[in-house]
Amino acid sequence: MNLATFTLRKIRNYPFSTLCIILIWYLSFFTPPEAPMPEVEFADKWAHIVMYLGTCGVICAEYLKNHHFIVNWKRWLIWGYLAPILMSGLIEILQANCTGGRRNGDLYDFLANILGATVAIIIGALFAKIKGRNN
Repeated sequence: MNLATFTLRKIRNYPFSTLCIILIWYLSFFTPPEAPMPEVEFADKWAHIVMYLGTCGVICAEYLKNHHFIVNWKRWLIWGYLAPILMSGLIEILQANCTGGRRNGDLYDFLANILGATVAIIIGALFAKIKGRNN
């Protein structure tokens, strides 16, 4: 199987995950408009937690649907947890070095991303265990 066929198959099997990933890349590099923001403490960090909790949650849900709740835990952890975390680290590095000062890479953003992904993978794993017992 060539790379194009593999990629198209993944996009077809994981359309919402693909959409979430594209949205994260877009939001990570567009220039946000200047607008007054309400004073919510750590609003940016909450946004990162929610983005990665949502994205990893969607990846987990689509994986479970596509595999009929039969989980290959190694693949689950690599593609549903580690790959999004590595992607978020790459994004933070690129923001710090390739945006001409429009965006900045932040270790705390990266840690918030890890927290969101961790919560999602735990919830997904619990759901997989519970649903798997009921089949």
